[in-house]
Amino acid sequence: ECAREGERARARGRESESVGDWARARETVRERARARASERESERTSDRARERERARERERERERERARERERERTSDRARERERERESARERERARARERESASERERAREREI
Repeated sequence: ECAREGERARARGRESESVGDWARARETVRERARARASERESERTSDRARERERARERERERERERARERERERTSDRARERERERESARERERARARERESASERERAREREI
């Protein structure tokens, strides 16, 4: 009887160990599933972060392009202003030349009168 009881106890022990093994196996499976879910969430989060960074980079590039356009306009405005100044200087020089010619013409007229 003792031997049979011992055998049953050992069987229950193995069964108990077996139940523990199953419980540990189930927990391991759950942990792996949680780890995979966490990894997928990390990937989604990192995908979203990369997309946000790409969107920020696109916005920075648009801003750089707007800045380049403003600079081109300023450069163009400055070029037009310099051209206006040069044209103005040329016009003043032509006016001075006409004045000199006119003065020289008056001087010749006076000399002819004399």
